[in-house]
Amino acid sequence: MNPKLDQTARELFGWDSLLPGQRKALNAADDGRNLLCVLPTGYGKSAIYQVAAMSVPGVAVVVSPLISLQRDQVEAINEALGEVRAYVLNSTASDAEVDEAWAAAEDSDEERRAKFLFLAPEQLAREEVSERLKALDVSFLVIDEAHCVSAWGHDFRPDYLQLGSLVRRLKRPVIALTATASPPVRQEILERLKLDDALVIAEGFDRPNLHLSVHQHESERDKKHAVLEQVTSREGQGLLYTATRRQTDEYAQELRDAGLRADAYHSGRKKSERTALHDAFHAGELDVVVATTAFGMGIDKPDVRFVIHSDIPDSLDSYYQEVGRAGRDGDPADVVLHYRQEDLGIRRFFAAKSVQEDGLRELLAALRSADGSLDAAGIREATGLTQRKLSGLLNQLLEVGAVRERSGKYRAAADDADQVIADVVEHRKRRQEVDRSRVEMARQYAEYRGCRRRFLLGYFGEEREGLCDACDNCDTGRSADHHEEAENQPFALQSTVRHGEWGEGVVMGYENDVVTVLFEEHGYKSLSVPLVEEKKLLKEVHS
Repeated sequence: MNPKLDQTARELFGWDSLLPGQRKALNAADDGRNLLCVLPTGYGKSAIYQVAAMSVPGVAVVVSPLISLQRDQVEAINEALGEVRAYVLNSTASDAEVDEAWAAAEDSDEERRAKFLFLAPEQLAREEVSERLKALDVSFLVIDEAHCVSAWGHDFRPDYLQLGSLVRRLKRPVIALTATASPPVRQEILERLKLDDALVIAEGFDRPNLHLSVHQHESERDKKHAVLEQVTSREGQGLLYTATRRQTDEYAQELRDAGLRADAYHSGRKKSERTALHDAFHAGELDVVVATTAFGMGIDKPDVRFVIHSDIPDSLDSYYQEVGRAGRDGDPADVVLHYRQEDLGIRRFFAAKSVQEDGLRELLAALRSADGSLDAAGIREATGLTQRKLSGLLNQLLEVGAVRERSGKYRAAADDADQVIADVVEHRKRRQEVDRSRVEMARQYAEYRGCRRRFLLGYFGEEREGLCDACDNCDTGRSADHHEEAENQPFALQSTVRHGEWGEGVVMGYENDVVTVLFEEHGYKSLSVPLVEEKKLLKEVHS
């Protein structure tokens, strides 16, 4: 590795050693390569862009959806450097702070110029922000929580969809970062961000200090009793994830009644309340936070001793992101999923998303009637749509080719609204098939009788040799029995196969005599191995 990178890591940030994934990423960044880094929580993803940016001239533009995390990172960088070289530009900044940030970023003196400019994605919808960024001497465009750009991902944010346009306009190296992204999520991130030539680094998913277990239940009453009993018996601080806002409030109240310092976190609470709760948890003033998936990204607390789910998640992407909050200090931590088959219904319901025909027609009409193309601000003025709703609708039209985008402006590419709606409906059906298949993979994990760690790592494309001895199935000996049953594996994990109806897919894992294959447009499919061999349903594709 370039000695200057090691020197920067050591002298400016105090990092005496770097992990293999960090070194590989820094080498690529030093060569000007685009990067997609899929590295687990606690791996030190921020070190990659911080060391890279401090080693070259210019300002790194960092896009992050979490305002609280932006502030934390800015403070940490400035403290490490002993001077103010990082600035934040978001809705919480005062006019004076905004002016100061832009002045620092635009300073012609490299010694005084800002090295980091943090923005929230919604800021990029403003044309003046995009233009000022284009005029800057940008070293890297850093996209944190990059899975937010993917509708396959567990925390899709429509505001992230404009980042592909920004990548093209800035024409600077991109460092995209995320803690969890299964193969289809990675592919969509690359496509959305226009990173055809990016180096993908995905490693380190194995967290051996986390003990994995699943508790199955017959009734909702029994499940709730077991969850409460388990949380109240745990030592240290922890998180309890639930499926709905109502459940967070109910569980939090019952835990308080049991003598714990507990509070509920969900998107329906006031921003000031969420911030105060976040701060209290970090300060050790709460024993348990009961949360929906709204509480997850940005938690940088090393000593979370348990993460318990009272309901099955919508995908293993979501699950691994959430359980990754446990044991970041390397000490043992427990992650537990409470599962009832009937709970799958709510996840399958959420996977079925309707098409907003009226909104799509209104948006198409506004674009067709415009004299030329419109940027996002012009479309909002013409339609009255909110930025979030507009982003979602534009995404649907872009996916079916009904709208073209160039330099942040949009033009209608289709006149037949009925045909466009039909295309969107068909595309959404394929997406729903994928989403339902991800719920099915979560079910398979919950009902799995083999080594749970092998199952999870296989889902993310990382093969593990041997059993983990740190999950409930390994504890009871079920994993060893199951491992013997699953020896018939006609195709290697991660190999490419072709199906007559579903096209090409990737072999993700085996369970008894069943092979799971991920197909790009149809999601995860589980097939009988004996039937596959008898009917020759799959053929290996050699590159």
